[in-house]
Amino acid sequence: MRPFRRCATVSAVAALAWAAVAGAEPAWTPEAWADEDTLEMRTTDPGAEPHWSKVWLVVLDGAVYVRLGTRATERIEANTTKPEIGLRIAGQEFARVRGEPAPEMAERVAAAMAEKYTSDVLIRYFAHPLTMRLVPVDE
Repeated sequence: MRPFRRCATVSAVAALAWAAVAGAEPAWTPEAWADEDTLEMRTTDPGAEPHWSKVWLVVLDGAVYVRLGTRATERIEANTTKPEIGLRIAGQEFARVRGEPAPEMAERVAAAMAEKYTSDVLIRYFAHPLTMRLVPVDE
C-alpha cells in the first residue's frame, strides 16, 4: 500500500505544479518582440463585449510602445478597465497590461515606426493622438 500512497502523493504534487505553471502569466520580454509586426490590445467599451485591436509596435530602450490613431485612442479612453488592457503578442497573452501615455516619446516612436514599417510613408500623415508605453501589471 505504501508505494501506491507515495505514487498518489507524487502525482498530486505534479498536478498542482502543472496547474500553477499553466495558469502563470508568460514572461514579459520586450526585446524578444522587437521584430514582431503587430500586437493586439483588448479594450472594453461600457456595455459591450471586449474588443481586440491590432496595432503596430516598436521596442525602444527595453520598453514596448504603440502609436494609436483616433479610433484606437477613443477605445483606450472609453475602456472600462482603464488604464489596464489585455495584450496578445508573439503567441502569448497577458491579462493585465497598463497603457501609460508617453507623449515625451512621440517623436522617437514615430521615427522608429518609419524605420520599421515601409507603409508608414503614408500612415505617418494620419492623426496619432496617443503614444503609449505598455507595462505589465504585477499582481
